[in-house]
Amino acid sequence: MTRLIFLGPPGAGKGTQAQALAEHLNIPHISTGEILRQAMKEQTPLGIKAQNYVNSGELVPDQLVQDLVQERLNQPYAENGWILDGFPRKVTQAAFLEELLETIHQSGERVVNLDAPDDVVVERLLARGRKDDTEEVIRRRLQVYRDETAPLIDYYRDRQKLLTVNGNQSQEEVTSELQKVIA
Repeated sequence: MTRLIFLGPPGAGKGTQAQALAEHLNIPHISTGEILRQAMKEQTPLGIKAQNYVNSGELVPDQLVQDLVQERLNQPYAENGWILDGFPRKVTQAAFLEELLETIHQSGERVVNLDAPDDVVVERLLARGRKDDTEEVIRRRLQVYRDETAPLIDYYRDRQKLLTVNGNQSQEEVTSELQKVIA
């Protein structure tokens, strides 16, 4: 039973790698960002709440994201494994997830930290060509990520659940390394 949490800075390739690995393992890829975007597009009750925060430039509150994760992990399709991408982002969310997994009898998760140097990530994100991806904005997002995630990496390392993969390789090399470390 494979249960993986993907960590890594924006642009490290988490979404791409999580999707490929989920297909390889035939388990769902649960991306909180994708779920939120879909819920907002479909105007579900959760999506409407999230949209109000996004429209005012606020982060979607932890409780809303935690409800969403809980709802997804309780689905029958998640019983035999999953890859969680975009959650948790802070230690309080990791503690919530730990309790949730214990409650729904889904323990044994491992955490993959897909790491890449800031300059590589900036170059990749600039290459995407999104108009909100200026170098200044990207570097700010990276700093926020590093500030909030460093404690999370330590949190999982202390629990012997952390696997670090070098994201500064070709997509194929990262995929190959991921498949080796989770085997």
